[in-house]
Amino acid sequence: MSRIEGVLATLKAQGRRALIPYVTAGDPYPQRTVDIMCALVEGGADILELGVPFSDPMADGPVIQKASERALARGVGLGQVLQWVREFRLRDARTPVVLMGYANPVERYDQGRGAGSFVTDAADAGVDGVLVVDYPPEECEDFAARLRQRQMDPIFLIAPTSTDARIEAVGRMATGYVYYVSLKGVTGAGHLDTSAVAQALPRIRARVKVPVGVGFGIRDAQTARAVGEVADAVVIGSRLVQILEGQDEQGAAPAARAFMAEIRQALDEPYRGDGT
Repeated sequence: MSRIEGVLATLKAQGRRALIPYVTAGDPYPQRTVDIMCALVEGGADILELGVPFSDPMADGPVIQKASERALARGVGLGQVLQWVREFRLRDARTPVVLMGYANPVERYDQGRGAGSFVTDAADAGVDGVLVVDYPPEECEDFAARLRQRQMDPIFLIAPTSTDARIEAVGRMATGYVYYVSLKGVTGAGHLDTSAVAQALPRIRARVKVPVGVGFGIRDAQTARAVGEVADAVVIGSRLVQILEGQDEQGAAPAARAFMAEIRQALDEPYRGDGT
């Protein structure tokens, strides 16, 4: 059982929802990345999604695009991201870390260090899962198999437009959890329709046996709680990146901790059975 699977199984047994924040590695202050990761856990995060900066993050809206641009301008690359995971592991041996990003940095890493180096180095650093946005399941069977051999989970996206066949393909390959993109658009876009999410999840669960996390459009405790009523995990990215962007260096980690604590409290309040 992977670290991700263990955490999600424990939460399920407790009747609780997983809280999964996303931050872009190296933003807003590279030297505070590990402090921010630890602060998110202190605030109540169960799994961390750490974004690998990339120059063309096509699934991300302007907030995360700008975060990637700022990190890249400071020289942050995949090698540095893995080093931060190593440093985080010295302080936290329990909380799963998922790297989220795009194919180009992974493939360039292997080109520079040798085939298969990314999987080996990520596992050695303490990474628990990898979500490559532009690796559809039918094109990355070997990559997913190498991840699983090193006890890392291949995480896949499912969109409102995904066909039954695509969802079934994800279901055959995914371990850990799947990430349901709740909106037609990029991160941070649009208004979240929680009723549409509730209608979509049974179709996914009929074909996918791992827990389902929901992200895109979750910006506050109210929407997180509404999504938590139907999902196994709640993923929050753009709003957290916005909050961090507005902080000075000393205030970034405390702000991350406070925001997580607010969301965690909302998710842990018992539901009354009438959706409130």
